[in-house]
Amino acid sequence: MRRILVTGGTTFVSRYTAHYFVDKGEEVYVLNRNTKEQVSGVKLIKADRHELGEQLKKRSFDAVFDITAYTGQDVAALWDALGEYGTYILISSSAVYPEDRAQPFTEHTELGENKFWGAYGTNKIEAEAELLKRDPNANILRPPYLYGEMDNVYREAFVFDCALADRTFYLPGDGSMKLQFFHVRDLCRMMERIVEKKPAEHIYNVGNPETVSIKEWVLACYQAAGKTPRFVNVYQDIDQRNYFPFYAYEYALDISRQAELLSDTLPLEEGLKSAFGWYQKHPDQVNRKTYMEYIDENL
Repeated sequence: MRRILVTGGTTFVSRYTAHYFVDKGEEVYVLNRNTKEQVSGVKLIKADRHELGEQLKKRSFDAVFDITAYTGQDVAALWDALGEYGTYILISSSAVYPEDRAQPFTEHTELGENKFWGAYGTNKIEAEAELLKRDPNANILRPPYLYGEMDNVYREAFVFDCALADRTFYLPGDGSMKLQFFHVRDLCRMMERIVEKKPAEHIYNVGNPETVSIKEWVLACYQAAGKTPRFVNVYQDIDQRNYFPFYAYEYALDISRQAELLSDTLPLEEGLKSAFGWYQKHPDQVNRKTYMEYIDENL
């Protein structure tokens, strides 16, 4: 049994991570302010990561999974408060890569501002730098779009809602824009492999080996709900984020380094089926947006 610290533990990635490692029989501690329901089986450290004082100094952890650090200050506050630990893994983002760099992005691609992600991406760059300054042996994972059970972001859930209501789906352009996904379970499996194998590399792009078009993604979401979509292609010069849950930004990550540790990833169709099953039971746990209202009023 390993002692694992998970920052957060109550929303999507951090919640799934806590649940995953509890199920693996690990001793899981979560660090949060206790304002939301906790995962069964975790041990709560109730605190704000910026006001930890001496709470962590006398504790030791085999692994620290920092899911909720978005800035350099977030990383500094936690790291400075830690006592002994083994493996530190920071969940960063593919948003650290500028949109105008050659693709697929590799771990050696120069980092910089991405016009689509703005401060989110540059803050993640600062978080990475702050961690590596303090611990050069720390690990950093850069995922593309994450999905799966416990996802509170209105992406696949939006398409599920359209499918369940038998709505016509309004697709940006011809639907050929490519995206890359990664199931949250595979993210946890990757963290598990790093803790177990302690690889020489410390920065990893992570994701499914293949990209899919947005049309293929919508089709797979409808199929997970047992439906078949009718499409309307939208060519109007409007921001697609008004009616579709992704930016008009196509990108891909080179995940060959990941493949050395984790070569088998969950097929998108299978992952969406499990995500749909979870969503049917927990529709109130997703933060809805007004895509349908915009479509009905403007398209």
